[in-house]
Amino acid sequence: MMNFEGQVALITGSGRGLGLAYARCIGQLGAKVLIQDLGADINGDGQDPQVAERAAEQLRLEGLKAEAICGTISSRDACHDLITRALKIDQRLDALVHNAGWVGYENIEALQEHSFDRMIAVTVKAPLWLAQASWPIFKAANYGRIVITTSCRALFPHYAQNGLTSYAAAKMAAVGLVNVLACEGKQHGILVNAISPVAKTRMWGINTAPDELRPSEVAPGLAYLASPHCADTGWILRAANGQFHATRAQEAAHVDYPRNLRAIHATTMNEVAANWSKIAIVNGEPR
Repeated sequence: MMNFEGQVALITGSGRGLGLAYARCIGQLGAKVLIQDLGADINGDGQDPQVAERAAEQLRLEGLKAEAICGTISSRDACHDLITRALKIDQRLDALVHNAGWVGYENIEALQEHSFDRMIAVTVKAPLWLAQASWPIFKAANYGRIVITTSCRALFPHYAQNGLTSYAAAKMAAVGLVNVLACEGKQHGILVNAISPVAKTRMWGINTAPDELRPSEVAPGLAYLASPHCADTGWILRAANGQFHATRAQEAAHVDYPRNLRAIHATTMNEVAANWSKIAIVNGEPR
């Protein structure tokens, strides 16, 4: 029977929505879950520590082991402090799930530096600093699981949306984090993966129980990535409507990067243009 008995998992942004569904699922499998949530509003503004406290109390009423661990993740120091406080609770940390995030729409002409920086801070910097702070703990145990959130809005051009420049840039950067941390962590028993979830939550403007795309239907995939039963690293798990598909960028066979891409050879711009239909390949076939 697969479970998390004896383990401790820290989940950011787990006071509501997907994060709460993750915490409940992992908690039902035996883990003690640490609920971090700033309690910001739909625009990512403000704070309400009661959001995390209420979520932890709700899970305890369901018979699960849960504790709120309030605090911001807006800086390197804050992230390191959060991990320090998490470790003091049970003197162990086995899994780190970075779920916290928000969606902000600004078209390219209206995009402001402060809003872009805030998106990068919560989506890219926070998981990086949390991973950095957790790394010595995981290395000492020769075990750790890290899951970082990305989005198909960034991964696939046909799911791109107007106004999501900051969001897509940050979510794609999260994949870069996963790739490198997976490489660095494997020798230490630290496995790092990404999840690209779709669920109807308040980010969709949904404040009632959804009739489809439920957070609970994504949670089992997240639970697997954060569990001791996951043995793979560097993957992106697409999760929606109770369906799961793991993917990652993969080089073509027999490529000797960067000297031989096993690709179309061209020495002039005109040759590139003339061969573009062969150069631009989709699903293994010329466009």
